[in-house]
Amino acid sequence: MIIPLLVGIGSGLSLIVAIGAQNAFVLRQGIRREHVLPVVLICGLTDALLETLGVAGIGLVIERAPVVLEVVRWGGVAFLLWYAWSAARRALRPEVLVAGETGEPRSLKSVVLACLAITYLNPHVYLDTMVLMGSIGNAQGDPARWWFAAGGAIASIGWFFVLGYGARALTRFFATPRSWQILDGVVACVMLVIAARLAFGGI
Repeated sequence: MIIPLLVGIGSGLSLIVAIGAQNAFVLRQGIRREHVLPVVLICGLTDALLETLGVAGIGLVIERAPVVLEVVRWGGVAFLLWYAWSAARRALRPEVLVAGETGEPRSLKSVVLACLAITYLNPHVYLDTMVLMGSIGNAQGDPARWWFAAGGAIASIGWFFVLGYGARALTRFFATPRSWQILDGVVACVMLVIAARLAFGGI
């Protein structure tokens, strides 16, 4: 069943490679070399789990329960605005970065909680994995849909590992506070755009 597997990999990559809140967070943690493994595991395994649930048919339930997505949407807007504010504050205060490259190291708990919030408070995660991937997967029929789900899982886990650990190649560029200011400024803008789209453009 190599074809459904490859379709799953291609479909998964097409949905997760574009820059977004989750990718920006993983990239920043990768450059900082801070708790990278837990972050990439949370993101990759969550995508794999939700894609599998979507192929199993749970995506139809989510699609028909708009109130659930509404709750997640406004929770996501609030969190993204807070994260954008935090990134903007870092970008506007270079003296904080001078002290220790990217500021004080964060605890594993705080990084994991932030990663979980970015992952589960973004309604696009559910739409992309459970609804879209689920719909495409179910169109494959049995048993091909499970190979499709496996392909999606491989794409998600592989992508986040490449993004998280590949970001280390950028470490030299981010050796100065100015570089971190630029990155945090970009992250703040990305978070604000996504929050605005969630708030005013629906999902």
